[in-house]
Amino acid sequence: MKLPLHSGIGTRAIESEKRTGRRRDVLAAAAAAVLFAVAAVVGTLIQRAHHSLYVDWSPLYADWLPHVGPGTPAALAVAAAVVVHGQRLAVRLPWRGLLGTVWAASMAWIWSLALVDGWQRGVAERLTARHEYLRGVDRFHDIGAALRGFTGHILLTQPDHWPAHIAGHPPGAVLTFVGLDRLGLGGGGWAGAFCITVGGSAAVAILVTLRALGQERAARAAAPFLVLAPGAVWVGASADGYFAAVAAWGLALLALAATRTVRAPGAVAFGSGLLLGLTAYLSYGLTLLALPAAAVLLLARTARPLPFVLIGAAVVAGAFTLTGFQWWEGYSLLVERYYQGVASDRPYAYWVWANLAVATVVAGPACVAGARRMLSAVPDTVRRLRPGGPGAPDGLVVLTFAVLFALVVADLSGMSKAETERIWLPFLVWLLPTAALLPAVDRRRWLVAQACLGLLVNHLLLTGW
Repeated sequence: MKLPLHSGIGTRAIESEKRTGRRRDVLAAAAAAVLFAVAAVVGTLIQRAHHSLYVDWSPLYADWLPHVGPGTPAALAVAAAVVVHGQRLAVRLPWRGLLGTVWAASMAWIWSLALVDGWQRGVAERLTARHEYLRGVDRFHDIGAALRGFTGHILLTQPDHWPAHIAGHPPGAVLTFVGLDRLGLGGGGWAGAFCITVGGSAAVAILVTLRALGQERAARAAAPFLVLAPGAVWVGASADGYFAAVAAWGLALLALAATRTVRAPGAVAFGSGLLLGLTAYLSYGLTLLALPAAAVLLLARTARPLPFVLIGAAVVAGAFTLTGFQWWEGYSLLVERYYQGVASDRPYAYWVWANLAVATVVAGPACVAGARRMLSAVPDTVRRLRPGGPGAPDGLVVLTFAVLFALVVADLSGMSKAETERIWLPFLVWLLPTAALLPAVDRRRWLVAQACLGLLVNHLLLTGW
């Protein structure tokens, strides 16, 4: 005989299950902290013995430098405001008001963390370093000629080779900053401000995607975590923060088109194709966005947007190809250039797991706990995805699992040895919504943990990006 749900035994069982789940959340976060500590110790030993990691504070590309700066009071104020008021506002604000508030708060958090290092060191000089994009802008006076000869300067053995970041990416990345320069917004200050402003909008795109997939409640619960992301340390000012936003809006438009929650789904799908196509010309690794894009179509149970998306992507690819840049040629030369540099020394056996330790810092402890709950929900979610399966699929679980799978592929590829705190930003931002899976009663504590981690990283370390 079944006991009623409100019986003493039933209630005790439910409470026990809740306590067990919450305990496992804490254990998952603690395990991530241990993983990072082990990566730091082992990395230090490897670096001292072999000097093969090429990072000064393994596993992060950073220097130990405790400091405060002009952004410190603002960062503390933003963190306190979001912790105290974020969850309440996320529930009560009208949807459009929530989107605007999240974008503004996200930019405030990124800006304040960047300015902890001061204007010059934290913003204006980030993209002017010797490996960065702005070092090659003056070589694009004739854009057509520069694109036609782009692959001829990728290898270190070739004359006048590109700086590392230009060589390591398709030309769409550097062309962004060439475009800013042509608009009269040249220099590191404008480039940094652009990356922070656009990068902050990634949080909005993620909210739009979740709501389009029927996950508005999860989106609202995740909103404060999207603002106080520890990864904001590397969004300001890093070109990869800009890449993350382009990728996020590409997926957001795809979700809107697939669920037909817009007036012109075909045009929106075409716009999604343009953005997703552009991501492939911003970073070679962003081709892995095909996995979360497929998850969006799976959740919407339609392939109707696909032709429009492919046309949009083909327009971007065609434009670059006609101007003389061959994507596959560029990628094959990049692989060769990659192993001409420090990647040939960096040990795969270390970075294949140390990268994951870095990911836990960028995503934060709340997302480690949320990802644990997401992974535990995958089997039931897969059963509901089957034709005729009971209930509706959990869009949050499916989408974030697809992103996590893409990260695993990137990690195993060996093309992401170190520096993943910025390289993986376009994927790691999508793990932030898993915090919505945590019990509501615990979210404020987890939000505090997220904010503290971001503040500690930015004030104890001088990050390289």
